[in-house]
Amino acid sequence: MKTNKECDNRAMKKATPPLELAELRPGQSIDLLKELHILTRDGKLNQDTRRKLKQVYHLYQFIEPLLSDTNTLVDHGAGKSYLGFILYDLYFKGRETGEIVGIETRAELVEKSRALAERLGFPRMRFLACTVEDSLSSTELPESVDVVTALHACNTATDDAIRFALTRHARHIVLVPCCQAEVAATMRAHKSESLSKTPLSELWRHPIHTRELGSHLTNVLRCLLLEAHGYDVTVTELVGWEHSMKNELIIASKRGKPRKNARERAEAILREFNIETLTPRFIY
Repeated sequence: MKTNKECDNRAMKKATPPLELAELRPGQSIDLLKELHILTRDGKLNQDTRRKLKQVYHLYQFIEPLLSDTNTLVDHGAGKSYLGFILYDLYFKGRETGEIVGIETRAELVEKSRALAERLGFPRMRFLACTVEDSLSSTELPESVDVVTALHACNTATDDAIRFALTRHARHIVLVPCCQAEVAATMRAHKSESLSKTPLSELWRHPIHTRELGSHLTNVLRCLLLEAHGYDVTVTELVGWEHSMKNELIIASKRGKPRKNARERAEAILREFNIETLTPRFIY
């Protein structure tokens, strides 16, 4: 006959989830986490997948406070829609309202996302196969959206997402820029002229400095554009440098009062760095 203590121990083992599952948020879809390769096929976490899970929760920590009363979240450059699925699973799944729309140019990825959403039972997720330019006038999207995200949207795709957010009067914008080449290319094209114009051009005389400074200037100009349109902007790290060099997270929230000198400062930067040809992208 088993003792009471032995029975209690057996009951505790049944009630306590495996260590891997105990690290997950309550109610998370195991099937989704396997699809995202955050859990292995046998439902386990290893060192690599545990790091991915930590990064997912870190990003969600920034976005979750912005989702209150959100009816529509639009994710630009959605790719496989990992972000949209995670946000739906952790937040929207527990609500009766609110939808997520993933916008992606590659039709095959859109079809895969649609199939996964149906398989997981995520009815308030939609996916559109179109460019950001097409989405600006798309009747499949409401005239106003609440949140716009663009994570690792390469080069000018981030700027296109910003234009969409401003056009659709987004309350919040979340950006993780990636692979910014346009500003650096323009600086490089005008380098000889700049070297004769100002000693500041030494900051981008060498190619590696041109690339790094061009990337930094791009995000500075984006922040000024958002501030000129009445957004409060916060810039922080998404993950540590040991995980990714593309780790800058820009969060903008509409407050209604444009920063008065944001436009003038952007104009001065474009002029000082001899990249005034990019004015239509960063000032409007």
